[in-house]
Amino acid sequence: MTKIKGNCILITGGASGIGRIMGRIALERGARQLVIWDINEASINSTCAEYKKIGNVKGYKIDISDNKAVADCFEQTSKECGEVDIIINCAGIVTSNKTFDKQNITDIERTMNINTVAPMNISLQALPRMIARDKGHICNIASAAGMLSNPKMSVYVASKWAMIGWSDSVRIELKQAKSKVRVSTIAPYYINTGMFDGVKSRFFPILEPESTSRKILNAIEKNRDFKGIPFGFHFIRLCQGLLPTAWFDIIFGKWVGIFSAMDNFTGRK
Repeated sequence: MTKIKGNCILITGGASGIGRIMGRIALERGARQLVIWDINEASINSTCAEYKKIGNVKGYKIDISDNKAVADCFEQTSKECGEVDIIINCAGIVTSNKTFDKQNITDIERTMNINTVAPMNISLQALPRMIARDKGHICNIASAAGMLSNPKMSVYVASKWAMIGWSDSVRIELKQAKSKVRVSTIAPYYINTGMFDGVKSRFFPILEPESTSRKILNAIEKNRDFKGIPFGFHFIRLCQGLLPTAWFDIIFGKWVGIFSAMDNFTGRK
C-alpha cells in the first residue's frame, strides 16, 4: 500500500478546491512535506500560512501549461523538498458552456494544455526518478466527463477522455515492467468547488469537496487503479455499452438530465 505518512506529496492546483483540501488532509495524515503548485500567488501564500501550523509545506507559483517552467520548477522542488513520492495532478480548467462551433482555438489549446498535456509533462519529470527508486505514485484527477460524452463541454470532455486513456496506459506499462511505481486514475462527478457553478444535476448529487478529497486520498493509499466517484456512475457506463445510442440519449441524456446539466453553467468567477 502507498502510505501518505512520511512521504513528500506534490499537488497541482493545490491552493484551491479539492487540491487545497487534499493538502490539508495529507498533512493531517503525516505527510513529510506538502508541495503546492498553483498559478494564484495570493492563494498559495494564504494556504501555506495556514498549513504551516500542521506540517511542512512549500508553495510554488507556476503556469503548468508552460513546459519549460514545469521542468525547471520540478527540478527546484526536488532540490528544496527532496524526492517527490506522490504526485496528484489536480489542476484543471473548464472555459465555458458553448457548443463546439462557438469555441475558439485559444480556449481549446488552453484546456488541452492544462488538463492533458501538463499532467503528462509533470509525470514525465517524475517517472524516471520514481522508476529508478522503484517507489512512487502518480494520481491523475480526470472526470466522469472523461467516460461520457456531454454537450456544451466538448473540449473539456476531450481533455479528460485523453487523460484517462493516457493515465491507464502508463499504469499498464509500469505493471508490465514489474515496477512498484503506481498510477491511480480518478473520475469524479461534478464537485461543489465553484469550478462548475450553475450546473444542475437531477439524478446524481453534486459531490461535496471534503468527502471527495478523502476518497481520493484513500484510493491512493489503497493503490486503486481506477476510481469513479460516485460508484453508481459506473452503472451509466454499463448502460452506455448495452443500450442503442438513441435509447441511451433519451433515457440518460433527456430523462436523467445529463445532457442539460451545463445549460446554466457560470463557473468560477
